[in-house]
Amino acid sequence: MSRLPPATIRVLLADDHAIVLEGLRALLGVESDMAVVAVTTDGAKVVPLVAQHRPDVVVLDLELGGVKATDLLAALAGHSPTPKVLILTAYTDGESVRSVLDAGADGLAFKTESPQQTLAAIRQVHAGQLVFPQAARRWMQERGTGAAGDVTPREREVWRLIAAGLRNHEIAEKLGLSDNTVKFHVQHLFLKLGVKNRTEAALRYVPVRQPSPPRR
Repeated sequence: MSRLPPATIRVLLADDHAIVLEGLRALLGVESDMAVVAVTTDGAKVVPLVAQHRPDVVVLDLELGGVKATDLLAALAGHSPTPKVLILTAYTDGESVRSVLDAGADGLAFKTESPQQTLAAIRQVHAGQLVFPQAARRWMQERGTGAAGDVTPREREVWRLIAAGLRNHEIAEKLGLSDNTVKFHVQHLFLKLGVKNRTEAALRYVPVRQPSPPRR
């Protein structure tokens, strides 16, 4: 197997429809910055294939032959290095979106979207951005029961960086804090917002608008 250029996004495709897999493989195959390192229609093979091929991004169907993506997300979260996971699904109902959010996926895209949108979603997830349809963001705003007004200025700084896709150690470096201090702020932020994970916190983030300077 030939070595790939370092900048290449290594992608594992997992979908229980072979025709969808072939379409995705063909779509990614002509992209100079992407390479498909493995494909499978079997949910039970996803974790072993990740261990073998070490993909940067896993494009995962919501269900693979009785294996749910939420269970695979939990298994992959303990894997090192942890790949980014983009859920690609035909289900657009609120319950499916909620399950993916709660499981901590890095992104979600619909199979009804254009091929270019799917490619963009893979690149964005790989870059550390959270990719979710606007419907998911609206759901998070409506669901939130925590009092965002109680968030301290420091917690809001941490919240802003979480929304930008930074991990705890990156936030610590950027703010000049220890990892433990950032972890403390993150835990308190989650409690105040009533969220379970970074994805939910990021989707609830709304930048504070600065007041416009008075006209002279």
